[in-house]
Amino acid sequence: MIHQPHCDWLAKWNLYSPDQIALKDALNNKAYTYSQCFQIANGLVPYLESLGVEEGDRVGVFAHNRIVTLFLFFALQRLGAIIVPINFRLAPSETDFVLSDSGCKLLFFDPDFEELMGKLKTAVKKIEMHELKLKSLEAMQSNDIYPFKGQFDKPCKILYTSGTTGFPKGVVLTPKILFWNAINTSLSLNLQSSDVTVNFSPFFHTGGWNVLLTPFLHQGGTVVLLPKFDADKVLEICENENVTIFFGVPTTLGMMARSEKFSSTDLSKIRYAIVGGEPMSLNMIRLWHDKGVSIRQGFGLTECGPNCFSLSEKDAEEKIGSIGRPNFYVETRIVNEENQDVDYGQVGELLLKGPMCMTEYWQNPESTKNSFYDGWFRTGDLVKKDENNYFYVVGRKKEMFISGGENVYPAEVEKVISRHPEVTEVAVLGVEDPQWGEVGKAFIVPKRDKKVETEELIAFCKEHLAKYKIPKQFEFLDDLPKGDSGKILKKNLIATQI
Repeated sequence: MIHQPHCDWLAKWNLYSPDQIALKDALNNKAYTYSQCFQIANGLVPYLESLGVEEGDRVGVFAHNRIVTLFLFFALQRLGAIIVPINFRLAPSETDFVLSDSGCKLLFFDPDFEELMGKLKTAVKKIEMHELKLKSLEAMQSNDIYPFKGQFDKPCKILYTSGTTGFPKGVVLTPKILFWNAINTSLSLNLQSSDVTVNFSPFFHTGGWNVLLTPFLHQGGTVVLLPKFDADKVLEICENENVTIFFGVPTTLGMMARSEKFSSTDLSKIRYAIVGGEPMSLNMIRLWHDKGVSIRQGFGLTECGPNCFSLSEKDAEEKIGSIGRPNFYVETRIVNEENQDVDYGQVGELLLKGPMCMTEYWQNPESTKNSFYDGWFRTGDLVKKDENNYFYVVGRKKEMFISGGENVYPAEVEKVISRHPEVTEVAVLGVEDPQWGEVGKAFIVPKRDKKVETEELIAFCKEHLAKYKIPKQFEFLDDLPKGDSGKILKKNLIATQI
């Protein structure tokens, strides 16, 4: 068994650098040292125990990016319990599924969502709900140290991802996965305890937790938290807080570049910006380079890190479109349909292996089994690599598309739209969009002699889907193209979009 200090990072930094700033609230300009974070985490333990939280329990969190969520995560780890961040963009029925599937004992919610909680209670199966109040939790700061019950190979977090079969899947993350992702990140980015970043990526997303936040906490760096993205505010924070490493998706960096403040903001302290989610255009890369900010592209997924590949800033323009090379402790294969390795330049499915990979989806043995081949995780991404080991994503085997940095699975959207009483058939695919990168387009076959309006379908989707999953375009057809087996031929629909 791996020695426990690998898990209890706060205890280590409380010993080594107690006065180093760990977290800073960008809204109220309040900072918390590693020592204060450690004391608050310990002080929360008896409070959580009074609510009945025990080792192995799941605790849901429905909140914007708040420091209090991190305090809760630290405390739950001390109890050996599991945090389940909930996507607050989900429809009530989707939220109910996540809470039910994970078996959450409690749900903590952000005061910002108090009104929504009232509506949610009518859709969610009975569960005890508690408001996340920062001031009351700060008051629980304690010098008492409680035993750390979290174990290296035991779950500490479940992040739900959209499912290829229409149901979200819970990715089980352990301290081991967080540790090795942090090691890969530190080696790739040369992280230092003096580094500062701003984090606005939502905590229900692996980008919010594991691209920079947990690697920074492992390294003893400083994270400035912003509840949600605001281009002008982020630029202001980058200058005032001397941010050294920045993470965003092309959509957010594009919004920042279009801000009136972009030209006047001093970004000279940023060593480089990390871009993930989707490729960044050459024009946008050059715009940031002209600003003096180097761009590093990365690639990964919730199940494996997510920091699996990195394209160094020196290659950003010459290797445009590449996700870079595998990070240090990441093993890769590219295989064909027969699971045979392909040659350089040939397209195949990307398989990953390494200590940063998950081993299971929460209570979903079938999906877990289907996601692995001989110990290798099947990403569903179609890639190729050149002779210098630079990888390129050329497609997605699972039909997923990315809208504004969020993964959208057509099967999940189709499952909802097909329930509309006036819809006979539906097919959804991603199409290019100047603002969001990609958006959903739904091809609808209405029931015979029936007419359904776009506005009606959008309203129906709003009841059951997160906003970013709702198609932005609709096209009505008499029939969908099908093969001899009756399977819908989406490639024929794609051809009509070119």
